Amino acid sequence: MLDQSNRPALPPEIARRRTFAIISHPDAGKTTLTEKFLLFGGAIQMAGQVRAKGEARRTRSDFMALEKERGISVSASAMSFDFSQWRFNLVDTPGHSDFSEDTYRTLTAVDAAIMVIDGAKGVESQTRKLFEVCRLRDLPILTFCNKMDRESRDTFEIIDEIQSNLAIDVAPASWPIGMGRDFLGCYDILHDRLELMDRADRNRVAESIKIEGLDDPMLAQHVPAEQLEKLREELEMARALLPAFDRQSFLEGHLTPIWFGSAINSFGVKELMSGMGEFGPEPQIQKAAERGIAPEETPVTGFVFKVQANMDPKHRDRVAFVRLASGHFERGMKLLHVRSKKPMAVTNPVLFLAADRELAEEAWAGDIIGIPNHGQLRIGDALTEGEALRFTGIPSFAPELLQGVRAGDPMKAKHLEKALMQFAEEGAAKVFKPMIGSGFIVGVVGALQFDVLASRIELEYSLPVRFEGSQFTSARWVMGPKAAVEAFVNVNKGHIAHDSDGDLVYLTRLQWDIDRVSRDHPEVRLTATKEMMV
Repeated sequence: MLDQSNRPALPPEIARRRTFAIISHPDAGKTTLTEKFLLFGGAIQMAGQVRAKGEARRTRSDFMALEKERGISVSASAMSFDFSQWRFNLVDTPGHSDFSEDTYRTLTAVDAAIMVIDGAKGVESQTRKLFEVCRLRDLPILTFCNKMDRESRDTFEIIDEIQSNLAIDVAPASWPIGMGRDFLGCYDILHDRLELMDRADRNRVAESIKIEGLDDPMLAQHVPAEQLEKLREELEMARALLPAFDRQSFLEGHLTPIWFGSAINSFGVKELMSGMGEFGPEPQIQKAAERGIAPEETPVTGFVFKVQANMDPKHRDRVAFVRLASGHFERGMKLLHVRSKKPMAVTNPVLFLAADRELAEEAWAGDIIGIPNHGQLRIGDALTEGEALRFTGIPSFAPELLQGVRAGDPMKAKHLEKALMQFAEEGAAKVFKPMIGSGFIVGVVGALQFDVLASRIELEYSLPVRFEGSQFTSARWVMGPKAAVEAFVNVNKGHIAHDSDGDLVYLTRLQWDIDRVSRDHPEVRLTATKEMMV
């Protein structure tokens, strides 16, 4: 995180923004937690449970058909709503590892993250990967240990696992009372309150009970003697063994506060939300190649971190998700599209509530707005009031799986090309056009992405497609002095392709291919990542 010291106070509207992502391993309960955030923010009337039926089944943050069908989030959606005195901009990220690139890009647009872990499973592989990305960006992390109403692991064991696996200090913000069927609720350590779970109504939260510390006789009225004795004993140990919450250490990414709860029972969620509001970072300085962009600067600046096509299947729309880095944006403003050097009138910006959207009359630094467009805006693009800025740090990764693709109807090859280019711009896949031969090669991070692409091409373009094996197994971007690159391309035409931006790519079959290039063409560099900046 860039140095924030000696900065002027932010304008009140910017200071109340909290822009964050929720990260987790699949099935830890991230989508359910997102739903409850929306419920308590007054944004929806009823939370949809992922495994429920009928109306309750339609979770608000998952809007693509395949997500609804499989009960997983495969596309990051942004939601804005008010909670207490704060304005939350919540970005729900894919939990499935096959969609990790979308998550990496999303994390460039937020100031903090909430890490959800399953009380029975602890720190899982995808959690670890996502945590490392947060660490690279120095993002402050709040932790929510979910599913405490089911049989869970010992509280100290969970905390110890987070500390040892993720090498971060853990400060308990709340402490669970019982677990599984005996789970009563939590003791709120930060505010000396007793929070009891209401098992009768999943969308309702029992009132907090204010007490005067652990010796308050009122505790005995609500907590059975045996559980109360265990709570006092555990808290005494926790205070001796674990660090107290320190906001500065949290903001620097060295310490994570942990709340315990049950998202499906709406328990512990409000405390977590208040924690994000009270302790979470205000909009931060954003990195550009030229300089750091402070949120309080008057000129409006922002960058595209995601493009989503056909959010509304009835209109062939394409929406660019823009994180505002500075200023006070007003609808109708003319902004410079830095890559094309052309002005762009932003007449129909939208704010999202999952699949719903409303016209944004205004927005401030820290907000995420959607700009409908016809393909002008790409991931990494900068919008400013005139300054030629290039925002940095938005990654593009080499795919790990490559396949050829054919349209079911050979006469529709042009339609297929249009669909593939759209998905490439959206960041949903890499699309390579080989120098020799016809057709395209599609690259993805995980196999499930091929299913999603096939499903979306058929749904959105009425075009059944077939993915088939390719002789190539990986792709690398080609860098180096012009003459060396031209000489390299001339002798490797069968391996050379262009990506959707027109950049040179070397398609490989074996590690031997990569080793051979470094031996025979020492000036040429093959890279597995490309920074998407203009």
